[in-house]
Amino acid sequence: MAADLRKKVHRFRILVIGRANAGKTTILQKVCNTTDQPEIFDKEGNKLDQDVLKPTGGRGIHSINNEMIFQSNPGFVFHDSRGFEAGADNKLNLVKGFLDSRLKEQKLDQQLHAIWYCLPLDNARPISNAEESFFAECGTGKGVI
Repeated sequence: MAADLRKKVHRFRILVIGRANAGKTTILQKVCNTTDQPEIFDKEGNKLDQDVLKPTGGRGIHSINNEMIFQSNPGFVFHDSRGFEAGADNKLNLVKGFLDSRLKEQKLDQQLHAIWYCLPLDNARPISNAEESFFAECGTGKGVI
């Protein structure tokens, strides 16, 4: 079944951005009407271990290019940026590169169709300097960089 999830022709591709441990996966589960974890694939289509999703400081093999697909809703492909933590300017550059590469994709199902930005509501400062940079530098609908 795992290979079948990636071969679905009509897919809506979404980048999900938010700080680490902000509950992004929980939100995606609600949207996809499931309590199951998504299946994760690298950009070559190899299925990855679920440990990629575990909330830890090390994050290891995580990549924004990984595809998260829920069996309950295989028409959606999610990409997780892992957010912009304080002092992590390289994360912003990774997201810019990802957006730029998806903008150049010729195939519609490989293009990025939406960005969901998750902001914490339990924080006195819901938008960090790095997040402000994202909104200032990446624009909305005008292309990237």
